[in-house]
Amino acid sequence: MRKLWAVLAVLVPLALTGCGYNTLQSNDEQIKSSWSEVVNQNQRRVDLIPNLVNTVKGYAAHEKEVFEKVTQARAALMSASGPKEAGEADQILGGALKNLFAVAEAYPELKAQESFVELQKELADTEDKVAYSRQFYNSVVRQYNEKIAVF
Repeated sequence: MRKLWAVLAVLVPLALTGCGYNTLQSNDEQIKSSWSEVVNQNQRRVDLIPNLVNTVKGYAAHEKEVFEKVTQARAALMSASGPKEAGEADQILGGALKNLFAVAEAYPELKAQESFVELQKELADTEDKVAYSRQFYNSVVRQYNEKIAVF
């Protein structure tokens, strides 16, 4: 009987390895890691927004509603606890930022200001990084789901 248990103790881990258990665990860790990157890029974006708002506010202080919407959308993204909430908050923030840039368009002296132009470039770069990290996360989740379906 002991020999049977010894053989099972060796064969069961090998069987699980052959079934892809380790691969599933590895993919699960990749999902967590890639979501962390999405969160990091969103945080970078969120950190840029107050500087951008303050720069525009100096030229268009009367656009209070636009600034409030950006601030609320930023707060919603910061408090998002998962992919679904983050996606919804991201859409709201994107719309609010479009409104902010529309306000900025009305002020040629603001558009010419070096700090505003630099902030705009940084935000555009960050938007690209957010999109890439989101795409990578979706790819990793898809791979994981395929592995589970095959398993």
